[in-house]
Amino acid sequence: MTFGPRIFKTGLAVILAVYICELFAVDNIVFAAVAAILAVQPSLYRTWKQLPDQLITNTLGASISLFFIYFLGENPVSIGIVVMIMISLSLKFKMESTIPITLVTVAAIMTSGAAGDVYFALERFLVILIGTISGIFINLAVFRPEYKKSFSDNIQSAFQQMSLLLRTAISNELTEKSYQEISKNFKKELEMLESQFGLFNEERVKFGKSKAKQLNDREIIVFRQMMKTLNEGEQLLDKIENHYFQSKTEQNINHLYDQYVEELIKYHEYLILKYQGKIKEYQHSEEDMLSKRNEFYHTVLDLYQEDHDKKLRLVIVSSALLEYTFHLGRLDQLLNQYQN
Repeated sequence: MTFGPRIFKTGLAVILAVYICELFAVDNIVFAAVAAILAVQPSLYRTWKQLPDQLITNTLGASISLFFIYFLGENPVSIGIVVMIMISLSLKFKMESTIPITLVTVAAIMTSGAAGDVYFALERFLVILIGTISGIFINLAVFRPEYKKSFSDNIQSAFQQMSLLLRTAISNELTEKSYQEISKNFKKELEMLESQFGLFNEERVKFGKSKAKQLNDREIIVFRQMMKTLNEGEQLLDKIENHYFQSKTEQNINHLYDQYVEELIKYHEYLILKYQGKIKEYQHSEEDMLSKRNEFYHTVLDLYQEDHDKKLRLVIVSSALLEYTFHLGRLDQLLNQYQN
């Protein structure tokens, strides 16, 4: 069972919203709870941005709802029209993140069962507002997200899965079921990293200032390259699966590729530990990998100069290996610049 900070904050937001409604003896508490749930955002910037946006769209939604209730009454057609209007306006003003709560406001007011009772409609609007502000307050005050640590931990987790897949790819040691399960989890980790990187970069751009912002600019480049190396590893796995085994290579060739993949994995692991500050001495270098890369490249060319059909598939795999090597070297360079 997963129990992360955002789940905890959502629960706290609901508790706070319900307590405030009970304190002021406000009815229809369920709408406050729903609004609090929807108001908890994945980043601080989106939370700050949501506050004025929610006030604008909720007020607009309540006003349009009251207008339609007064002139058209409470009926499915008027509710549908207001919903369409509010979705269009939210998209027009680039406030699409507020659409769920705004539609809750519209539904709460237009299904109040008290057509023409402005006070009752405004009370429901107040309930939604209490829930929204409660969610935003909890999101800002409790468990402020640590993007750097979270991103670094997930990079490590994704690498561990990719490492296992690559280390057993040439030897084909994993069962099909195990391979597919680990591969699926690895791809999920990559998607999560993409999402985290987007949040981190968004917050850096909006909140970063002066020297702190410059430092983040350097680190964000390192983070982007870390993701790039994992993506290259994923591409390499695809190339091995689609081309390597069809080339029907001999045992010595399998050993050659397997050994080079092992060197790359060790280098990649070293770079992650280097970023985390867990390496005592400089054990690897870009020059070392450049030498091994050239040796691997020339060996492959010499072995397959005559068998062009087999060479074609291996060239595809080899190009993916060399691309992976290049981006590991690039990551090494960026880490040196960042840490110096």
